[in-house]
Amino acid sequence: MAGRVVSPTPWQRLPTDLVPALHDRMSELGDAVAGEITVSIGVDDPKVALDVRRGVDAALERFADLVGTDAPALPAGVRETFVDLGAAEAREDRPPETLVSALRASARVMFRVISRALAKVRDPGTEDLVDLSDAVTAYVDELVAATTEGFTLQLREQAGEQDRRRRLLAEMLVRGSAPERAVQAAAEGIGWRRIDAVVPILLPLEQTRQAQFRYRDDAVVLERERDSVLLLRRSRPAARGQLERAMRGRGAVIGVTVDWARVPQAVRLAELTAQLASDRADADDPVFAEDHLATLALRGVQSAFALLSERRLAPFAALRESTRERHLETLHSWLRHWGSRAAVADELRIHPQTVSYRVRQLHELLGDDLDDPDVRFELAVVLADRSRR
Repeated sequence: MAGRVVSPTPWQRLPTDLVPALHDRMSELGDAVAGEITVSIGVDDPKVALDVRRGVDAALERFADLVGTDAPALPAGVRETFVDLGAAEAREDRPPETLVSALRASARVMFRVISRALAKVRDPGTEDLVDLSDAVTAYVDELVAATTEGFTLQLREQAGEQDRRRRLLAEMLVRGSAPERAVQAAAEGIGWRRIDAVVPILLPLEQTRQAQFRYRDDAVVLERERDSVLLLRRSRPAARGQLERAMRGRGAVIGVTVDWARVPQAVRLAELTAQLASDRADADDPVFAEDHLATLALRGVQSAFALLSERRLAPFAALRESTRERHLETLHSWLRHWGSRAAVADELRIHPQTVSYRVRQLHELLGDDLDDPDVRFELAVVLADRSRR
């Protein structure tokens, strides 16, 4: 065997008198190879099994035609059969390794059966068996390459369609005004069973791909001329602490969590927040629009005022109207008088002990927020506007 080189067409070294013996065993070989493939990939559809058998028969006939020639392995028709087989595996969401393993096992079946056919022609020596092994292995490698190509092409097509669906949903949400039925259908089209609350995140264009990879199935992205809008559905990764870590150093502006119908307003608030924070000291930290709602509200941005009011008055929503009005009146007075019990009692014309009782109730409702100066300022802004109205 010294001096022999690896040939791209090793079937050329097979004896041509193998062909009649191979044809005599073609049915046996087809049954064995097709059975190996259908069992390995779990085919239970008779039509699919028939397609596999036809492909196997065509491939084996082609192998017989190659014996003693230097022709390339697969003509277009046979190759397309195995490309289609690989694509079908991708559509069935089966891993490519299953089909590849089946084809590799088929190579062993082919070698055994063809060895017996060769033995009908001559007593095969070592070199004959090596040549046969090379020819079968190289031929099956071509079949594997065809199925892998089909699998890859199908995945690429599916990914393209999925990308189109994701862009469509992102456009619907950011632009707004789409019918609810259309939005829900678009969400279902990308595997979202429901679309609830959404966090819009503004990102530089160069950060888009990495963010898409990080959030994969939980986000859709709309690329614009100067930035991109990543819409992350409410989930654990959308929590503020998680976003603070994930978005550090990415130039992100994180909008307010809203229901899907209010995404356009939330995106606009994020854009206005980006303008406010353009000269911030620490450019690495992400900017959160919720931290700037009061500033935007005082600048006359009505959507900011609405969100701020909704957030700060939420603890009072479940109360009876009369109780809610009494608590809000007491809170407003308490904030304006810097917690002076006497001043609140005088303004509301109630006993100071009643003021103390109501303030305890406010602490129960608001918890630590009542001691947070930023929250107290936001409450004062909301209640002042409410009182004025």
